[in-house]
Amino acid sequence: MSRIRFVLFSVLGVLMFAAPSFAQTAAEVAADNSFTVSKYAKLATGFGFGIAAGLAALGQSRVAAAAAEGAARNPGASGRIQTLMILGLVFIETLVLFTLLVAFIFLRV
Repeated sequence: MSRIRFVLFSVLGVLMFAAPSFAQTAAEVAADNSFTVSKYAKLATGFGFGIAAGLAALGQSRVAAAAAEGAARNPGASGRIQTLMILGLVFIETLVLFTLLVAFIFLRV
C-alpha cells in the first residue's frame, strides 16, 4: 500500500509541476479576463433584476391583501385605504423601475 501511495503522489507532483507550461501569455489573460468579467456582470445583472422584480411582486401582493383586509374590517375607510394602497404600489413599482434603469446602465457598460 505504501508503494502505491508513493507512486500516486509522485505522478501527481509531476503533473502539478507541468501545469505552468500550459500557462497563457499576459495578453491572452487580460483579454480573456475582461471578456469573462463582462459576461458574468451581465449574468449577475439579470439575476439581480429578477430577484428585485420577484420580491416587489411579493410586496405588492402583501399591500393588496392588507388593503382588502382593512377595507373589509372598516368599509367606511375604504376610500382612504385605497388611496394609501395605490401610493404604496407606486413606491414599490418605482423601485423596480430604478432597478431596471440600473440594470440597463450596467448592461451598456
